Amino acid sequence: MIKMNLRHKSCFKFLFSMKPITTLLTLLFVAALGLSANPAKAAAQLPQPSFEQRLGDLEAYVNNSPRPTDGQAISKIPGPGPGHSAWMMTSSALVLFMTLPGLALFYGGLVRQKNVLSILAQCLGLAGIVTLLWWAVGYSLTFGQGNGWIGGLHYAFLRGVGIAPNLDYAPWISHSLFMIYQLMFAIITPALTIGAIAERMKFKAVLLFSVLWMFLVYFPVAHWVWGVGGWMNGMGNPHASIHAIDFAGGIVVHMTSGWSALVLCIVLGKRRGHGKEPMPPHSLVLCMAGTGMLWAGWYGFNAGSALAADGVAVSAFVATTLAAAAGCFMWPALEYWQRGKPSVLGFCSGAVAGLATITPASGFVSANAAVLIGLCAGAATFFACNYLKNWLGYDDSLDTFGVHAVGGTIGTVLAGVFASSVVNPGLASGPLATLVRHGLWLEQVKAGGLVLVWSVLATVIVAKVVGWATDGLRVADEEEEAGLDITQHGEEGYFME
Repeated sequence: MIKMNLRHKSCFKFLFSMKPITTLLTLLFVAALGLSANPAKAAAQLPQPSFEQRLGDLEAYVNNSPRPTDGQAISKIPGPGPGHSAWMMTSSALVLFMTLPGLALFYGGLVRQKNVLSILAQCLGLAGIVTLLWWAVGYSLTFGQGNGWIGGLHYAFLRGVGIAPNLDYAPWISHSLFMIYQLMFAIITPALTIGAIAERMKFKAVLLFSVLWMFLVYFPVAHWVWGVGGWMNGMGNPHASIHAIDFAGGIVVHMTSGWSALVLCIVLGKRRGHGKEPMPPHSLVLCMAGTGMLWAGWYGFNAGSALAADGVAVSAFVATTLAAAAGCFMWPALEYWQRGKPSVLGFCSGAVAGLATITPASGFVSANAAVLIGLCAGAATFFACNYLKNWLGYDDSLDTFGVHAVGGTIGTVLAGVFASSVVNPGLASGPLATLVRHGLWLEQVKAGGLVLVWSVLATVIVAKVVGWATDGLRVADEEEEAGLDITQHGEEGYFME
């Protein structure tokens, strides 16, 4: 029997003495160093393009459609289109801006003073760890070619993800740019869930839960709905079992995070003193600032999902603005009707509700439909946050379920009701052509319902595993009383003279 030398023994001893998440990232890094990219295959010799093909390439660039020279001739503009790339780089930054600092400030202002830094730390921690997961295997599992349920590992550690476009998704932006844009969605989705469990969950439990949740919920569901060959991808897979549409993440982002957040806050239990002592937001100024950042960043979220600076992006931009405004009007209007005073928190909540609800429909519906969706969003989420939560007795700290799950679910169904091939020509081909205005809403119900059930069951399993691994999900009672800022991070958000 060959004995392991001392140096190898010490390496393994070091690795397994580390914390679980650190060990995972270290192993991923070691694997990446040992993974050599396949050498690029020599391009097949193609003829020079004709005048018609060159003109066709220019038309394809303007219209964001495939090049006529693909596989037929050498293109004179074989790389990404500069205008589309500029918009998508801007959109990527805008979506990150939604999380850092938009969501961090929005949520941070809503918690009590002693917990504001815990929210910021969770948002920053998730931005870091999700990015590394995406680099290692997340992008490949989500958007790589595999089967209807999950992608493969062809793009693991971003192998082969370079400047050339990935024609499975976008003909005029770099594959690497598409990857980075989709990363920003992966970052904000688990960050949304922390609003439901704010002020009482251990930091290490938040990170471990999010890592496992990404593998069990986000990567698979995003592949089902958006991935090439996904079994719910109505836009990109003519052989899909369910022909669902989700322009920018009503199913993939808001339904998964929102319904998971409800389950997690129930498993975790209520905050100490919930229902017995007041727990008002410590800074509505921060909340308002975060709302404005979310609204601005949402243009990258929705209009950027056209994957080009084209007419569909403009339609999504318009729909996003109108729905946000309608939600921002409806929520405080109901407050005024009921209580005689519209609140700043009502304006903020209504705007975010309108944005979340229009997300799945933004690139598919007309301006008038967007206004109607925004009004429905404001009314439905107002009811969920002010009445449903009290009736059912769960402690959704910052109303992640009431806004994102309720809004995302409603928006998913209404996308099927109001989708128009006039707004988005992509709906006029394949199986969707016969479903638009004739049963597409039922496909939306099927997809939304299945994702809801999957998210709920997976969250229960992950929460139980994480609770076991971290010796309980919650901080101790005395730590919760003192606040998560000082007990989890050794810092305070504000120093009082």
